[in-house]
Amino acid sequence: MKLVMKKLYYFVVAICTALTACDDSLLDVIPRDRLSDGNIWADESSADLFLNDIYDKLPDGNNYQDPFENFSDNSMNGFSWAPSRSLERESSYTPYAYPDGGITLNIYWDTNYSFIRKCNIFIKEVSKSNLSDNYKKERIAEARFLRAFFYHILWMNYGGVPLITEPLDRITQGDEIFVSRSTVEETADFLIDELRLAAVDLSITKEPGRVSKGAALALKGWIELYFASPLHNPDNDLRRWEQAAATNQEIMDLAVYHLYPDYGKLFLPEGNINEEGIFYRQYYPGAKGGRESSYMSTPYTGNGGHTSWGAVNPTHNLVADYAMSNGKTIDEPDSGYDEQNPYLNREKRFYETIVYDGSYWYNTTIYTRLGMNSLNELDLSDASDATNTGYNLRKRMNPNIALGAANWDGATSSQNYYLFRYAEVLLNYAEARNESVGPDVSVYDAVNAVRERNPEEPYLPKLKEGLSKDEMRKAIRRERRVELAFEDKRRFDLLRWKIAEEVYSQGLQAMRIEEVNGRLKYTVIQAPDGKRKFESKNYVFPVPRQVLDQNPKILEQNGGPDNWENGQNPGYDKSVSYTHLRAHETV
Repeated sequence: MKLVMKKLYYFVVAICTALTACDDSLLDVIPRDRLSDGNIWADESSADLFLNDIYDKLPDGNNYQDPFENFSDNSMNGFSWAPSRSLERESSYTPYAYPDGGITLNIYWDTNYSFIRKCNIFIKEVSKSNLSDNYKKERIAEARFLRAFFYHILWMNYGGVPLITEPLDRITQGDEIFVSRSTVEETADFLIDELRLAAVDLSITKEPGRVSKGAALALKGWIELYFASPLHNPDNDLRRWEQAAATNQEIMDLAVYHLYPDYGKLFLPEGNINEEGIFYRQYYPGAKGGRESSYMSTPYTGNGGHTSWGAVNPTHNLVADYAMSNGKTIDEPDSGYDEQNPYLNREKRFYETIVYDGSYWYNTTIYTRLGMNSLNELDLSDASDATNTGYNLRKRMNPNIALGAANWDGATSSQNYYLFRYAEVLLNYAEARNESVGPDVSVYDAVNAVRERNPEEPYLPKLKEGLSKDEMRKAIRRERRVELAFEDKRRFDLLRWKIAEEVYSQGLQAMRIEEVNGRLKYTVIQAPDGKRKFESKNYVFPVPRQVLDQNPKILEQNGGPDNWENGQNPGYDKSVSYTHLRAHETV
């Protein structure tokens, strides 16, 4: 796949743009005759061009200026104009305004339906083509996975959505193109079943970057975990937890995935070939490279060179969750944590993820303390690209490229952006198993494998024995936060656990360091512009206003119009009871 995509990248974009021009992405509609020209479905190579273009629509995490991690308590953007600050700070989402799909994880309703339409076209055309049966089996299964992937983004962000499995035709179908909105449960059941069927037809081993059986099971297990969590499982149906545990166990039983021994290098180009990555987006410098090292990393080097835009400032909230090297949390008795020397003897993942005061990074020592006349000094006035929290990002930042202006538009990074990897599967299994039966041996084994990572040089000691179910839940959630930091997972965890209101009320924390009487003084403060607001309505986003306006039927807004627009917008009938998400809505 790498060779094909590298050679044909520009060609595939041109062809697929021509084939899908004049579409109506909100309605998942394309004229019937749009595919009548050419021979794209006549041979496998041409059909692959169309499918490769769908792969290109996967989250482009190495090119986001405002990654979804900034919408959590793990980090904040250094730019005051970023949606993660201008909207998230006051929880001011409306049907007219919410995170821009172009600069963060793509959550847009219309954009994801345009990708779903492409999947539907591919499945339909390949199914009726004269291509080989083996090709049809594998590639249609890949397309079904991709369709489920885009649907699951919509499902996590909006709840139940209209389920469309064929390309619609306004000309011949008329108003039949409008599809009722499925419930949260119906959408989950559809996705789980689709992925179960796709997994049957997919191979265990695939070309790098393509969907495998493990990828289908990983997405299935993640959806099951999300569906089992408190947000959608208020009665705590244990069968949902059991199903999620069983699917993740199935991945473990494939025996083809293993943890990469070096956590830091796993997220750099030299770690791209590994047995931990299950599904990921690849990058090719010069054609489709990554800019994450220019967007997110340390802003200034020792010579005053402006190397980055500082779009990701890790919070002290996150830093406080990294364990000590002895495996204890910083608030445990005898942990060895020193508030006035807080970065001493921390676990290895901390040093491989965070740039902190005194770190040696990109050929210089970074000082965020006050009074050093350093361009990296904590930006208390929120006036520059310097960090607002006292921390910068190291994980996923490639130190071997030419940082600065040479890379801002050069897209020179090539590290993978992981969508699913084996460590997450182990943690998914541990969580689901703990919730269903408690902290048995298999739960300990899964969590300890992630903590150990490298048997020859363990990252952390094993968890202490005898934890209660609640204590194990707390330990697993801490491990998830640290292990999956800056992989755009944290916000969805806060949502599904239904703890976002509690967590966001704490605000975003920074570390202020200054010299007092010849000694450094460390003080945890609220980050400049670091407050966060979260309301119960924000567990799902509002349906975009343009979607509501387009439909000939009255649509129920998520949570009701009073939650999002104070009942002031025309088109809403206030005599109707808006009580839940299970409305007869149309795409």
